[in-house]
Amino acid sequence: MKIWLDGGLQDIESARVSVFDHGLTVGDGIFETVKAVDGRPFALTRHLDRMTRSARGLGLPDPDLDEVRRACAAVLDTNPMPLGRLRITYTGGHGPLGSDRGEHGPTLVVALGETTRRPDSTAVITVPWARNERGALTGLKTTSYAENVVALSRAHQQGASEALFGNTVGQLCEGTGSNVFVVLDGEIHTPPLSSGCLAGVTRALTVEWTGAKETDLPLDVLERADEVFLTSTLRDVQAVHRVDGRELPGAPGPVTAKAMRIFDERSGDDLDP
Repeated sequence: MKIWLDGGLQDIESARVSVFDHGLTVGDGIFETVKAVDGRPFALTRHLDRMTRSARGLGLPDPDLDEVRRACAAVLDTNPMPLGRLRITYTGGHGPLGSDRGEHGPTLVVALGETTRRPDSTAVITVPWARNERGALTGLKTTSYAENVVALSRAHQQGASEALFGNTVGQLCEGTGSNVFVVLDGEIHTPPLSSGCLAGVTRALTVEWTGAKETDLPLDVLERADEVFLTSTLRDVQAVHRVDGRELPGAPGPVTAKAMRIFDERSGDDLDP
């Protein structure tokens, strides 16, 4: 297995990042996860656009997208697999132990791991912690992910694959690594970006392709929604059959099943929509 690190391919066993890298010491970094099907990345342009937005939001230099594309192609070419998780990480680079950045420039890592297709449906829980829709990192895909690690661990302890957050005003927001959609009276709704959720690439495509509405939703909508589903890079569109103690029998329901079918068809027709 080879990865890309700061300008070229390296063996995974010998690749090294400084212990003083700001991504390690203070979580000063961003990342993207890209689905790769038979060695070809899906929606890479959208992911790189978001990567640039995240870098600017953190005050990092714009990533060299030509280098990132070369890195992705090189890693995919040298590590063939049918379905992969392509991870692009971009950090503040070598720096002091405090919050100030150093002068060495950013670190770029591109790595690939094999994965499998997700089940058609899953269970989720809600957690008591809130997303801050007005925080400095809101809407940025950063490596400051410990909050998600804690919430996801709780989900796994309760037999679920995802944890859902409300925001500080009690509205439905997002999952640890996914966006959430609900079906009400046959219509698909998802929280707007103003809720504090990440602008998911799969979320945006699902909204475009299904006509879903962006709606402020109370967190307790999960107790009465006819159907619930998640979207993310590796989930695509995935139905939810249980929210906390509430079962949603027959998942995926008819609206979710149609959304799943539309996404499969459209994404299969165009790998960089």
